[in-house]
Amino acid sequence: MAKLKHIIQQLSDNDFNAIYESLLESNAEKSAYLLRSMRGNSVADITIMEELSVNTNAYYTLRSRLNQKIEEYLLEQMESPRTDLLKKVANIPEMIFSRKKTISIATLKKLEKELLDYDLSNELTIVYKTLKRLHLNSPDHYQYSQLYNKHVSYMLAIDKIEDIVADYFKKFSEFALTGNENDRLSLELLNNELNNLCSLYDSHRPYVYKSCVNIFHRLFVKEDDPFSTDDEAPIEDIFDRIDGIFQEYQQDPLYYHLNLVFSFLKLEYYNHFKVYRNVEKYFDEVNEQSSALMSYCNLFTFPSQYLKTKVERHLRTGTEKELYEENKHLFLDYSPDVEDIPNYISYVTYRAICCYYADKFDEAARWINNLLNELSLKKYPEALLEIKTVLALQYCCMRDFDLFNQLVNSIQRQIRLLGKGQCEDIVYFVKMLKTGISEAKKDKEMKINSLVDKYNKIKAGRLNCPTQYIRKDEKFITRLCEPENVSL
Repeated sequence: MAKLKHIIQQLSDNDFNAIYESLLESNAEKSAYLLRSMRGNSVADITIMEELSVNTNAYYTLRSRLNQKIEEYLLEQMESPRTDLLKKVANIPEMIFSRKKTISIATLKKLEKELLDYDLSNELTIVYKTLKRLHLNSPDHYQYSQLYNKHVSYMLAIDKIEDIVADYFKKFSEFALTGNENDRLSLELLNNELNNLCSLYDSHRPYVYKSCVNIFHRLFVKEDDPFSTDDEAPIEDIFDRIDGIFQEYQQDPLYYHLNLVFSFLKLEYYNHFKVYRNVEKYFDEVNEQSSALMSYCNLFTFPSQYLKTKVERHLRTGTEKELYEENKHLFLDYSPDVEDIPNYISYVTYRAICCYYADKFDEAARWINNLLNELSLKKYPEALLEIKTVLALQYCCMRDFDLFNQLVNSIQRQIRLLGKGQCEDIVYFVKMLKTGISEAKKDKEMKINSLVDKYNKIKAGRLNCPTQYIRKDEKFITRLCEPENVSL
């Protein structure tokens, strides 16, 4: 909410009026009223909802759509200069045959400066190729040949860098599910390869791509202190430099969208070091765009990490019951990519855990069962074990003894195949569930408390551990043993 209001207040009068008129013309009177109300400082949310006669969920939806309209307008304003440039580049062959050589060269040199400002390396190669040919009989031919070769090399390097970044986060998504040391080694190698390639080019774009990976790597993969070492800049210094680059290249559409990725990284950085005051500073910004983060940013980060941080934050603030209702509007337009299995697993388990905290055990079970029916998870036995354990918790809370016993037998078979040492935390969690649902009534709470203590001493080797986000407090124990006595 705060981010949307801040954006509206920062709009110029011309931009504000243009958006307002556009909303009225498209018969979006409620969005227009919301825009006008947020332009001021004194109108409270509850007042706006009363004026519009909408409930909380409808208000969130209205706000989300208004935010999308503003972003689309701002993006159109950003892209128009680039569009003109691209049209000029596309017209270069026509210009060569219709204008005198001196005019063509002067036009190309002016175009060169504009393309350099936007860092459009692909288009620059066309300009330099043409200048090279126009200077075929001139001493400047060598200069433009070198510039052409340099930018072809740079263009190919950027393509390679983008591929490495995407490969890194694809590999990390698998590592998050398995905790496999071979995957960790692969991540180290990809990070090193990226650093070596980026070091060849003193340019802002390789630095931005490298920073996406380096910061994430130091927070979630590197086993030593993610603070600065002899050859690594402090993470906060990297953020400052990135902010400077984004400020300098405000009309770059890629940087416009990567702003969200770096806001997410700032959130994760401060959460990592438990600087919760700064976590709150970035939480609202990322939370309002969580659907966009999950949908479009998996080539530049691992967006599902945000869902874990979000649950942690709500558990820390005691507001976990609010997650269920909030998800209804946050993910209203979100369509998860089933082929991106690790991120899809993280999303579904997140939704199931949110249902659990809202006491919607049937719905939580449906989320997980649909996942198990849609996907084959034989490639990720550790993740399958975690998912089944969360499902067993729902059956335990529902007191569905037949399904619970059937599922627990399957879980225990899988534990034997993997080895207890690989999933000791799951072993203790299942024991909690079995103790809670058993017919024996003597000392059940004491036994579960003892198992909770043992569970808490174990550090799982996997990053994807949804059972860790189940609060194991007195209410949890009562829910396992006497669900009818749990106060909602």
